[in-house]
Amino acid sequence: MSRIKFELRKDQIDKINEICQSFNNEAGELINVLHKVQGTFGYLPAEVQEVVAKGLNIPVAKVYGVVTFYSYFTMTPKGKHPISICTGTACYVRGAEKVLEEFKKELKAEVGETTPDGKFSIACLRCVGACGLAPVVMVGDKTYGRVAPEMVKDILAEYAD
Repeated sequence: MSRIKFELRKDQIDKINEICQSFNNEAGELINVLHKVQGTFGYLPAEVQEVVAKGLNIPVAKVYGVVTFYSYFTMTPKGKHPISICTGTACYVRGAEKVLEEFKKELKAEVGETTPDGKFSIACLRCVGACGLAPVVMVGDKTYGRVAPEMVKDILAEYAD
C-alpha cells in the first residue's frame, strides 16, 4: 500500500509544538503527547511523528516504535464510525471471524482500511473485556454483544447519515 504524503501547515506544526510544550517537552511524556496529538489530528502520519520527535528531542524511530506498538495509535485516518471487531479467544471461538468477514463484505474494505466515503473503518481488537457478550463489536464507543453475521446490515444501518 503506497503512502500518501501528508503536508503539514504551519498552524498544525505550531499545535503539535504547543502540545509538546504542555508536557514540558519531556521525552518521558511521549505516550501522553501522542494521545493528545492523535486526538487533535485523528491519526499520526509520519510527518506528525517527525514534529513530535523534534519537539521532545528524541529519535523519530522511538516515536514510530511507540505508535506501531500500541494498537490505540493509528497512522491512517479512521472512518467517521470506526468499527472494531474483537478477535480475542472468547469472541473468536463464538464466531467473530464470520462477523468480521460480513463487515468486510458489506463495506468492501479490509482490516486497517477506511471506506472511500470516509464513513467507516475496520479494525480488530484482542479483547474488549466483555467476554460474556462474545462476539463483541464496537462502533465508536457503542458496544454490540452476541453479534451474528446477519446482524451486520442492521448495525451499519444505524449509522446511515
